Amino acid sequence: MLDVRRNDFDVTNSINTTDPGPVSQEVSRIYQDLYQQDTPANLGQAFTDLGRLYRGEFPGYCECETDYHDVQHVLDVTLAMARLMHGCAHITSPDIIGERLFRFGVITALYHDCGYIRHRKDTKHQNGAEYTSVHVSRGGRFLEEYMPTIGMADLAQAAARTVHFTGYEIAVDKIRVPGPEFRLLGNLLGSADILAQMADRCYLEKCYDRLYPEFVRGGIARKRHVDGREEIIFASAADLIFKTPRFYQGATKRLKQDLGGCYNYVERHFGGQNVYFDELEKNISHARSIAEVGDISLLRRRPAGTTEKSGTEEPQLRLI
Repeated sequence: MLDVRRNDFDVTNSINTTDPGPVSQEVSRIYQDLYQQDTPANLGQAFTDLGRLYRGEFPGYCECETDYHDVQHVLDVTLAMARLMHGCAHITSPDIIGERLFRFGVITALYHDCGYIRHRKDTKHQNGAEYTSVHVSRGGRFLEEYMPTIGMADLAQAAARTVHFTGYEIAVDKIRVPGPEFRLLGNLLGSADILAQMADRCYLEKCYDRLYPEFVRGGIARKRHVDGREEIIFASAADLIFKTPRFYQGATKRLKQDLGGCYNYVERHFGGQNVYFDELEKNISHARSIAEVGDISLLRRRPAGTTEKSGTEEPQLRLI
């Protein structure tokens, strides 16, 4: 591995997570290690279709418009999911996650955020981020239609429910799945979603430049109560960064309690080290330092895909 981790690579600095190809190859390698057989064609097809969907080449859909919830994010989550399933199977039993359930887990990870992508006929919304509060349900409906096209029609309903482990539309303990194996996969998927994004080398920069604008468009930055009162959740992109350590506390509780501590399974994959959690804690430590001094200029990394036009819509920072 290189000494300096690259912004477009995973936590091991060995797999480019902006391209479905390298991630598909690594997932196939993990599959073959677990099941000692060739990778089924529909697993590779799912990666190919994902690339088409996010590029705007999938019939009926626009290209991905959400800079935070982009193709790198879903590929990072998918890679983390495969590693978690690999570790889980070795610690428990290979029979716990059969090869078809492994494919199911990979596919739900690939498409867990596709609810942000607009239909071409959508004239009501201007950006996929406007679907923030309902994107998981929308993604579930996409999977209900997509799973039959790759020979997994019998798992379509289960997929639509399992993706809810990545969101907040339904409390984790209220998500209804067909059986305990899907609850396990849901816990792994929810864990992968948290670990992958918070371990991203440019996590804080992405929160500042990309997530805050999504929150504004999605109505998350400000909350309107039934009595008409408006509550400011994040006053600015800087405020979002300053509050990230507090979010980390909630994310840790979700990982350890709501999702059953499944994040620990990745240690078996890496031979005893939770590489994701190590990188995650580095990011949170940096966020604490930024919050203490109130200096956003300490965010200096440039995420993959950043252009000169990228950034928040704030012409001037408000440090609060």
